[in-house]
Amino acid sequence: MATVYVPTPLRRLTGGQSKIEVEGETIASLLQAADQQYPGIAERVLDEAGNVKRFVNIFVNDDEIRTLQGLETPVKAGDRVSIVPAMAGGQGELA
Repeated sequence: MATVYVPTPLRRLTGGQSKIEVEGETIASLLQAADQQYPGIAERVLDEAGNVKRFVNIFVNDDEIRTLQGLETPVKAGDRVSIVPAMAGGQGELA
């Protein structure tokens, strides 16, 4: 099983857990399994076409899946999968 690190906005779906153990051979199957255990995760991470929403980043260990094989990125037991919502906002230019 892989350990999925759950961002604060999704923790209400996991009963407040910051990490969950999920079985899956790829990111796609892992997200599907996570959604079966904790309904609502997939719809908050994936768009209508089934792709990762543009403002969500998913990392396997330290690598962002868009630089790997996307949703078909393999996942093995012991991997760390982090779901990271992009930060937005700010106040103009940096000084």
